[in-house]
Amino acid sequence: MAMIWVDGVEIKTPSTFTWGIQDVSDAAAGRTLDAVMHKNRIARKRKLSFTWTAPTPGEAAEILAAFDPEYVNITYPDTRTGKNETRIFYTGDITSPMKIWTIGHKRYEVLSFDVTER
Repeated sequence: MAMIWVDGVEIKTPSTFTWGIQDVSDAAAGRTLDAVMHKNRIARKRKLSFTWTAPTPGEAAEILAAFDPEYVNITYPDTRTGKNETRIFYTGDITSPMKIWTIGHKRYEVLSFDVTER
């Protein structure tokens, strides 16, 4: 059974999956002169971090194609609810250093990026 689906399509299970939640504060948030923090939280958004270890060029291309649209619906196991959730995300910066690139054996070291809830 898949761990992650993007726009309804099963994605290769990542080697590492990190779930997080971020607070979004009002533009007026900050510390006042008495050094008290006024967070003024207006929303909480999920942040998911994915890493695939040693993907082939084909696997990397397939994963990247799935996350290519500006916004994607991702179904994933949500730590806060304990259930699979589907939410709209956008993809952040992507990195993929090369590990091996010889005839007949091409691999990236990792493919990793974060997605943030819209």
